[in-house]
Amino acid sequence: MNTPRLSAGTALVTVPGRGLALRTPDGTFLRVDTGDVPPPSLLRRLGAAPDPAGVPYEQPDPGTDRLVAAFEEAGYATRAPDGVPPPGSAAPLAGTAVLLLGDPVLTRPVARLLRTAGAEPEPVAPDRLAERAAGAVPRTAVVWCLDGPVPPGLWDPADRLSRDGALWARCHREGARVWIEPTARGPYGVTAADLRLRRLAATPAHRELAAYWAGSRTADTGPRHTEVTAAHTAALLVHDLLAAAGTGPEPVPPVLRGVDLRDLGTTRHPVLPVPPCAPFPGPPGEPGNAP
Repeated sequence: MNTPRLSAGTALVTVPGRGLALRTPDGTFLRVDTGDVPPPSLLRRLGAAPDPAGVPYEQPDPGTDRLVAAFEEAGYATRAPDGVPPPGSAAPLAGTAVLLLGDPVLTRPVARLLRTAGAEPEPVAPDRLAERAAGAVPRTAVVWCLDGPVPPGLWDPADRLSRDGALWARCHREGARVWIEPTARGPYGVTAADLRLRRLAATPAHRELAAYWAGSRTADTGPRHTEVTAAHTAALLVHDLLAAAGTGPEPVPPVLRGVDLRDLGTTRHPVLPVPPCAPFPGPPGEPGNAP
């Protein structure tokens, strides 16, 4: 039997002297005009109040039926078979293959959060990433977390998977700052290569930053992630992954997050993919160039 119930995140509030109000998932309060229908009747029909003692169920009432139908039409109530969780409470990443790579201090909390979202993260070695993802796109997500700078070329295979439709989420640390890059998918997603180009274009120290990324630097001295900072980073990363999968908050423009591990202060930087550009002309006489 299908029974109506309030949608996930909504609540009915009995306001003294003013009847019922509906609190929406985003915190907005809407007044509910029940007309001739007693508020307790509506509450019981939506499973928000117990049935009266000795009364197993209420007789059908057209007024209550109309109110329940209005709630369903507005998205504030839903019907599902008894015992089935209502929309919003089911596992949003169920059926998605999540390939997880990186440093254990970050992959452990990320894996815990992914499991609560219905995914079963699968550890994979970098050199087997393309092989394990083959055939699973677009029901594939690649999550790569590093507690240090990204070695040159390490993320290129995942960038290519993103272009093919896989979800591509990643983070890395540079000194005391963690960079959580926006989740990418499809030809218009912001890849790791796009982020490097955007960051180089945004700083006058682009030569120095490029040398830092290329490995021309002294040994990393941290500060490394602690259990607390890793949990914070993992939560932001999985939040963005759910949003990009269309199962979390409403989609937002791609944003690069920077988290300072010393105080967890966070900055947000909107970014866009780097469009293809015309090739730089080569020497005269080469194919495509004037003699």
